[in-house]
Amino acid sequence: MSLRIVFFGTPDFAVASLKALVEAGMNVAAVVTAPDRPAGRGMQLQSSPVKKYAEAQHIPVLQPPKLKDPAFLEALRTFRADLQVVVAFRMLPEAVWNMPPLGTINVHASLLPQYRGAAPINRAIMNGETETGVTTFKLQHAIDTGNILLQEKTAILPEDNAGTLHDKLMTAGARLLVRTVEGLAAGTLKEIPQPQAAEATLQHAPKLFKEDMWIDWQKPAAAIHNHIRGLSPYPAAWTVIGGKTVKIYSTHYTEALHTAAPGTYETDRRTYLRFAAPGGWLYIDELQQEGKKRMNIQDFLRGFRGQTAPEP
Repeated sequence: MSLRIVFFGTPDFAVASLKALVEAGMNVAAVVTAPDRPAGRGMQLQSSPVKKYAEAQHIPVLQPPKLKDPAFLEALRTFRADLQVVVAFRMLPEAVWNMPPLGTINVHASLLPQYRGAAPINRAIMNGETETGVTTFKLQHAIDTGNILLQEKTAILPEDNAGTLHDKLMTAGARLLVRTVEGLAAGTLKEIPQPQAAEATLQHAPKLFKEDMWIDWQKPAAAIHNHIRGLSPYPAAWTVIGGKTVKIYSTHYTEALHTAAPGTYETDRRTYLRFAAPGGWLYIDELQQEGKKRMNIQDFLRGFRGQTAPEP
């Protein structure tokens, strides 16, 4: 059975899944993506990555400002989808997700029910997890709570940050989506309700806000290190060094007993800049001072005029 599919998505993460469907020979009848938006210095209208790929493949594109718009709903019906697929797109109203006979499936970058929400990749690393994965599931009323179709685990390595894990899960999600659609077409997949885990055991993945980027130096060095790599390379954690706001992209840490106040820093102005945290030191490896380019710590220290660590 060849399913007619309408695909919903916007960023690069979604392009990988759309491309996987197309290259697997799936019948993608149309794509729904965000409206073009002004961007860049000239504020010229820019198409989403999904739109660019769809147009290159000659797939019809819909860009509704409002998903409940009757004109959009009517246009969507004309594609007679058997199944809708959502990857990295905004929340759908029931009039949309309940339209096709087989419903709508989503690719989510976590092992549901853990890390429901908008920022599962960032939050998993920020919380120090060593494993995550991707899940395909059926949409229903409550966000990220629908019946599970397939899951695939992915290790979070010590050297991973949000950027590298994003790319791993993007590839894994695309692969899992193709398997899911094949299983639905063949009638071999069974929906499994999500485990009813106790609220105390669930980790959540709410949207990131500005206050989430601020580094709390009262936390242990290991937790701060995870916080920073979970926000790297975007949106990036930040602190203040020498009276200036600085984004931190890469760090390492050592456990140590010391009497320095959390958040104070030491440097030899040549090779290291380290911050005190409870139970250890956090060493900055890569950073970006406001108004300047991203650089490694040695390059940064060549022009640094802050306090110097006492000689040993």
